[in-house]
Amino acid sequence: MNTTERVATYLAAVLKPSMSVNSWSQVSWTILRVVAGLVMIHNGLDKLSNIQSFADAYVSVIGLPFPIFFSYCAAYTELIGAPLLVLGFLTRPAAAGLLSTMLVAMYHHVLVAGFSIPYLELSMLYAACFQLLLVYGGGQYSVDAVLANQLNSFATNSVLNSLANQHEQQQHEQQVESLKTSYQASEQEDVSALK
Repeated sequence: MNTTERVATYLAAVLKPSMSVNSWSQVSWTILRVVAGLVMIHNGLDKLSNIQSFADAYVSVIGLPFPIFFSYCAAYTELIGAPLLVLGFLTRPAAAGLLSTMLVAMYHHVLVAGFSIPYLELSMLYAACFQLLLVYGGGQYSVDAVLANQLNSFATNSVLNSLANQHEQQQHEQQVESLKTSYQASEQEDVSALK
């Protein structure tokens, strides 16, 4: 297996979502992914609408350096990751980024209000959704599933072509050996006939 085939196989494994045979569970999974992505977009837009306010109220409170920079990081993670979730494209990396923003949000809420459920509930629900998407991928109805199938097909065809080429090479080598053997036998017959 060459490097391209290995990369294709690895990418297919990373992109391939967990596939359940039950189409209703796949539809439900798609609805969860799309809704979680759609409702997350506004969070990034809210942060960008007043980045300084977000940096002062959230990022500075938890003690991160460069609050404006990290505020932009959080906003763009949500603005890029949420539409990726909706499409089911690069679901696991998008979910990882979104999960990280929710873990930071949960940390902020714990610092500010302790373990108060009203403060934690929304970020905990988001975090749970993103954690599931990180583990299970985008599902059957996602761009990731289409790409994984194409990459698997490419890798399988490459392996089959490689095996066919090896088989042809082995047959060619066997034919050459057969010709050598018959040539050597005819030479020995000629030498025997000359004696």
